[in-house]
Amino acid sequence: MAAPVSLRPDNEAEALCVLGVSVSEQTLNRVLQSMGYRKLSARPRHHAQDQDTIPAFNVSSARLAEIAQATGGKPIEVWFCDGARIGQKNALTRRWARRGTRPSARKDQCTASAYLFGAICPARGTGAGLFMPRCTTEAMSLHLAEIARAVAPGAQAVLLLDQAGWRATRKLVIPATITLLPPPARSPELNPVENLWQFIRKNWFGNRIFASYEAILDHCCDAWNKLIDQPWRIMSLGLRAWVHEF
Repeated sequence: MAAPVSLRPDNEAEALCVLGVSVSEQTLNRVLQSMGYRKLSARPRHHAQDQDTIPAFNVSSARLAEIAQATGGKPIEVWFCDGARIGQKNALTRRWARRGTRPSARKDQCTASAYLFGAICPARGTGAGLFMPRCTTEAMSLHLAEIARAVAPGAQAVLLLDQAGWRATRKLVIPATITLLPPPARSPELNPVENLWQFIRKNWFGNRIFASYEAILDHCCDAWNKLIDQPWRIMSLGLRAWVHEF
């Protein structure tokens, strides 16, 4: 007789695998959803990304305390910044339709676009955005000034942003109330603003036609203002355990 096997699965899905139980796809979906999993779209990952640097990058309270001490003991706010190209070519999102059919949606092939410079402070549920025709150092300097106006009085903003050329140059004008903190190279998944862009594109830009550049700007302004009016949305999309220690 075979010796008894100790079965201590961490969750129901692992238990099903260990026991060799055959279940339907619907049952497995329910189990995964009960564990908090969802079927999400994958983002491209750079082939040269150093996987070891991402877990090692941690905005700890000790690191923030060092920045606070260097800036005179000011309260610290953690901000995230990124840019997105918004244009006439928008994604076609999923929609309800009868099984076996494929619904249609309008799709524009024009190329007019604007660039949305966006930054959020998830802990406060606020942000600062700016629309520019191009990504340049001058545009980034203007955005930093916009962020500085949104920082709480007497506080110091620690701004996490990637190392794109127009952000890493010495010509960039950095306000005294902002400290730049770039994450490891080729690791945009550390920036929750990526989730923000995904939400905005899916809910407020998908399946839309913009007749002109002015129409793009008007809709971008409306979408950003709508986001700022929903601080709980910014918190939900932007809070991270490795930064906010919850």
